[in-house]
Amino acid sequence: QLQFVEFGGGLVQPGGSLRVSCEASEFSLDNMTIGWFRQAPGKEREAVSCISSTGDDTYYRKSVEGRFTISRDNAKNTVSLQMNSLKPEDAAVYKCGASPAPVTTLQNLCRLPWLFDYWGQGTQVTVSS
Repeated sequence: QLQFVEFGGGLVQPGGSLRVSCEASEFSLDNMTIGWFRQAPGKEREAVSCISSTGDDTYYRKSVEGRFTISRDNAKNTVSLQMNSLKPEDAAVYKCGASPAPVTTLQNLCRLPWLFDYWGQGTQVTVSS
């Protein structure tokens, strides 16, 4: 089992920024696609962003494109999501996930959360005035 530790969540005002990160222990993330997912109360889990194993390909859902940036540091076994210009609708529990599945289209994989085998515990992001 791959262990994740997520950190960086918190409370920000609309328009503010947060950086959430996820660090894996014991196992390497080098060969895995990494995704950030979020779930707000009463809503289904949705993919926010994904990054390929090498970091050369990324995907963002349209609602966060241009505001969020995903990155990874394989040497440190970490992945981060920089969130700028946060909106109230961005408030949710954010979780990182790792998928060993072969990737043909990153966008397609990112929208199939059941293919992500390893998950962090989640970190709360609250956006409120």
